[in-house]
Amino acid sequence: MNKKNQHFDSKVIHAGQSVEPVTGAVMPPIFLTSTYVQESPGVHKGFEYTRSHNPTRYALERCIARLEGSELTEEQDASYGGFAFSSGMAAISTTLDLLNAGDHIIAMDDLYGGTNRLFTKVKERSAGLQFSFVDLTNLSLLENAITDKTKLIWIETPTNPMLKLVDLEGVVNIAKDRGILLACDNTFATPALQHPLDMGFDIVMHSATKYLAGHSDVVAGILVTGNPELAERIRFVHNSAGPILSPFDSYLVLRGIKTLSLRMRRHCESAKRIATWLNTQESVELVIYPGLSSHPQFEIAEKQMQIDGELAGGGMITCIIAGGIEKSKSFLEKLEIFSLAESLGGVESLVEHPAIMTHASVSPENRAELGIEDGLVRLSIGIEDCGDLIADLEQALA
Repeated sequence: MNKKNQHFDSKVIHAGQSVEPVTGAVMPPIFLTSTYVQESPGVHKGFEYTRSHNPTRYALERCIARLEGSELTEEQDASYGGFAFSSGMAAISTTLDLLNAGDHIIAMDDLYGGTNRLFTKVKERSAGLQFSFVDLTNLSLLENAITDKTKLIWIETPTNPMLKLVDLEGVVNIAKDRGILLACDNTFATPALQHPLDMGFDIVMHSATKYLAGHSDVVAGILVTGNPELAERIRFVHNSAGPILSPFDSYLVLRGIKTLSLRMRRHCESAKRIATWLNTQESVELVIYPGLSSHPQFEIAEKQMQIDGELAGGGMITCIIAGGIEKSKSFLEKLEIFSLAESLGGVESLVEHPAIMTHASVSPENRAELGIEDGLVRLSIGIEDCGDLIADLEQALA
């Protein structure tokens, strides 16, 4: 059977993997070594130094590369175009390091607060990059923002925390012939729901801390490309700057990916049920969820977020609690199953207050423009019993 034609449920178990040749181990061992013996200067088994090469990291990188749709061979790139980083921010920083000082980047206006901070408070100063933040749900605004210095378009879809969706094929149609790199943060959707490379994007990024690892026990980042020249450039920066993922953390993320398909199905099913229920609550002013027909970009969700050909809205819900900051804080404090914590995508349900927590580094003026109100909360729906989660939300709202 051609592995390219395997169902995603099979790919998460086997993609990019091979039996360990010495012992026959089913799972890739954790190679905790910094260096490797050489038979003669420059003569080795493909491994010299773990910053440059590590078998455990390669196993993870090859797996996610195949899941995201990269078809690069080992001859074209050692890890098929996949790269594992010490954090999602390290992965984003490496993408920006592919550019030159003075280059212009168009970014989605609604971004994870850490991404916004890296762009505006680090790379503008340290690398001389120029950023324009644009509501890319309106592609005419994208066309108007492109200049002859634009070298990268950076997209989150769904966005964090407002869950806006961007038409990825529409972006490709606008930018594909202009020599502009297209990068998509696919953290919220994961390759279980969405495949930006298949739509024409150059780079896919993940905070692997979230759904890929799935157990809130590791911090990691991922980049994937299906372009061999781009893979060579990323590998050069990855090795030169050294923001690599450790062998043990690589093992943890790879282990988490084995259940990604199962977990994402449960996340999506429960999130849609909970979002539908929240829509009936008088104390909730607004519910934002890509799987609801009330979502402003619902038709885009139907087109590009799917499991087995059916709409899958993801595991994230954003809502506004009536009564502002005091009511939202009271709601957050009274939850019992949901944990009040930053991050998302784990097996446990989490809830957070973006204005105070994940997006505190975004200016109050910018938050207001984006709709990040004081009553806004973000829910990461875990894999607990959905009825128990609804009961917890009900008692906290009451």
